[in-house]
Amino acid sequence: MKNILKKILSNKSKKKVIKKKTKVNKKVIKKKKISKLVKIKKEIKNIKLKKKTNQIIKKKEKVEKVEAKNESLRISKNNELKPEIKKVKKQETEKRLFKVKDYVVYPKHGVGQISEFKKINIGGIEVETYILKFEKDKANGMVPINKQSNLRPLASINQVNKCISILKSKPKIKRSMWSRRAQEYEAKISSGKIYDLAEVVRDLNKGDDLMIDQSYSERQLFEKAYDRLLTEFQIIMGLNQEDAQKKLDRALKRNLEKQNQKLETKETTQKIPQQQELTE
Repeated sequence: MKNILKKILSNKSKKKVIKKKTKVNKKVIKKKKISKLVKIKKEIKNIKLKKKTNQIIKKKEKVEKVEAKNESLRISKNNELKPEIKKVKKQETEKRLFKVKDYVVYPKHGVGQISEFKKINIGGIEVETYILKFEKDKANGMVPINKQSNLRPLASINQVNKCISILKSKPKIKRSMWSRRAQEYEAKISSGKIYDLAEVVRDLNKGDDLMIDQSYSERQLFEKAYDRLLTEFQIIMGLNQEDAQKKLDRALKRNLEKQNQKLETKETTQKIPQQQELTE
């Protein structure tokens, strides 16, 4: 019995010890968990603080860079420092395609004659230029040799003959608004191409038909294209202004009555014999 009682008592004591140990272990585990959570929170706070500090540092660096740029741009009045400018002394060279006294077509102004070559200083740069004379407008113009591609030589006789055939053909008038057509005609005139000029003259020509109304802008465009074509014809064919105008008008069927009257008067004057003075 004694042994049995001892065993029972020993088991009870063991159970009590185990219970105490489990309680102690639970408390220890709780403390450990709490300490871990505290550490994690602290780490999160530190990370957030680092991020904020990095952002502040970056902003400061940006502000400092901008200020440094502004300071470099600012020049104090007492110590004025002018930046060094490398001046180009000469223009890029090109071969001269035209000579002095050559006739040339400048698209915006028409036919002009090269009077001389000149070197001109523009902002410390030497620029070689053609100097053109426009006799009709009584004006001079300058074209740099670098931009001589804008000029064109006078047309050939074959091109003149083709222009006359264009003038004799039927006009091609579109049914669009006049404002749009006027822009197209203006673009053709300013292109400087001889065939385009002939087309504008043909399309805007009204001939001797006085019944057809023609607006001021139509007349202006017609006269502009007609005058440019006339001057080019005159120089190429080596004719007077009257003879060149007669050729153009015949192709366009303009002023035919006046021309016929002049021919008739010439024929009558040639038929009448010259009166000889009688001497006693």
